[in-house]
Amino acid sequence: MGAGNVSVDYIEFNVEEQSMEIALRALLPKIIGDTPFAIHTSRGKATLLKQLPLRLLGYSNMLGHNDRLVVIVDRDKDDCKDLKPKLDEITATAGLKTRATARGGPYVVNRIAVEELEAWFFGDWTAVRACYPRVPEIHSKKRYRDPDAIKGGTWEALLDVLQKSGYFKQGLSKIEVARSIAPNMDPSRNTSKSFCVFPDALAEMVNST
Repeated sequence: MGAGNVSVDYIEFNVEEQSMEIALRALLPKIIGDTPFAIHTSRGKATLLKQLPLRLLGYSNMLGHNDRLVVIVDRDKDDCKDLKPKLDEITATAGLKTRATARGGPYVVNRIAVEELEAWFFGDWTAVRACYPRVPEIHSKKRYRDPDAIKGGTWEALLDVLQKSGYFKQGLSKIEVARSIAPNMDPSRNTSKSFCVFPDALAEMVNST
């Protein structure tokens, strides 16, 4: 999924928390090749959504023709059918185009990580087991078959599996997990549907003419 014939000069990512930033810094070179990028991290989803209108307005006055923005938020308890249009409306109000409406020039890709970043980790269980070899293979179990539909929260489910395998009995942080797992991830083998549309959108972006 590496980039070729790149026509994008620069991509800036806006994410809600540091664990996503850490994961992206490991994953993006595998997806967009040498395309320059930066990551702006907020202090949670509520802060990102609150700051986004003014931030996008500022971007609308400074982006070059071949620059792109990507906004990534967790779905959490929101309905994707409500959250995605909300992000697109904020984008339009700021005078920017989305990928669907752009006809050349800068645009914004709004992406929702269904339910949390940890769903992407469940989608590449080989990467998880590379870090934590005592963790069993789990995808034969119905609960984990669809990484984006794990009941009870993907973070809680991941922590439960790790602890039952003898890791992190005292608990751990999302940042530590992201820093351990993300470098081992292979975008081409991820089974999370929400993850798969992400590199596809980026590949289309950097290879567009």
